[in-house]
Amino acid sequence: MAVLVARQGRELQRYSASTGGRIVVGCIPYRMRDGGDSDGEGELEVLVISSQKGHGMMFPKGGWELDESMDDAARREALEEAGVRGEMGKVLGCWHYQSRRYQTTYEGIMYPLRVTDELQQWPEMASRKRTWATVQQVMEGCQHCWMREALEELVARHAKPQSAL
Repeated sequence: MAVLVARQGRELQRYSASTGGRIVVGCIPYRMRDGGDSDGEGELEVLVISSQKGHGMMFPKGGWELDESMDDAARREALEEAGVRGEMGKVLGCWHYQSRRYQTTYEGIMYPLRVTDELQQWPEMASRKRTWATVQQVMEGCQHCWMREALEELVARHAKPQSAL
C-alpha cells in the first residue's frame, strides 16, 4: 500500500491576474443514494468535510499549483482532504470570495466528482471529518455562499440528462 501525503507549501501556487489572490480549485463529491424511485435515480448526497480546526461544513478545495491541470488539482484535494476518488464532471463555475484569514479576494473553481472509491485512510484524516449529507443539510449548514451556489449548480445539472454532469 502506498503512503499518501498531502502537499505542503505555497511555492507552486497560482495567483489570479484580476484579484491578486490565490486560485483555488475544489469539487463537490457526490453519490446517488438509492431512494427506491421507479426511475432508479435515488437521492443526491454530497460529501462534506470539516475545516482543519474541526468545525464547519465545506467541500474539498485548495490551491491550484503550477505543475498540475485544474481538474488534477481538484482530484488531489478530494483525495487529500476527503479521502475519495471518482469521475470528474465539467466545471460548475468560478466564484470570487474574500479570504477569511487574509485581506485578499480568491478565485474559486468547483467541479462535480461522482465518488467511486472511499479510502479508509487518507492524508488529512486526523485533522478533518467527512460526512455524507443531503443537499438540504448542506444548504443549511455551509457557511460559504459560493459553495452553496456551486451546489445549486450541481443540483440543477442533476435535474438534466446525465450527459450534462
